[in-house]
Amino acid sequence: MSRICKDGFDKEYIKDQREVYGIAYTQNILSGRWKYLILWFLKSKERRYSEIKAFLGDISQGSLTKQLRELETDGLINRKIYPEVPPRVEYSLSSKGEEFIPIIDLMEEFGKKFGEQVD
Repeated sequence: MSRICKDGFDKEYIKDQREVYGIAYTQNILSGRWKYLILWFLKSKERRYSEIKAFLGDISQGSLTKQLRELETDGLINRKIYPEVPPRVEYSLSSKGEEFIPIIDLMEEFGKKFGEQVD
């Protein structure tokens, strides 16, 4: 398999590995420890940075900022800046992100079914 770089896959890889490209593409845009949880948290409504940070708990500010920027760059979330002092920023799912939610829901169900049971 071809190595994935920051710019994605080269055209030869896409052509030669068409049968697994979809899986590799999805894995590439969602690589990162927190992205799945961020998308899950945004599925019900738009959220401010501080709400996302509080939900995730021990994530550093730098890691959260990086994950949010990558999700925005990949078109899964929207970032809206309100012209206030201090600026208010809210994140929401894009239409592409909304299309990914059924996969997140399936992951949640799989985890509930096969993950450790806590009494």
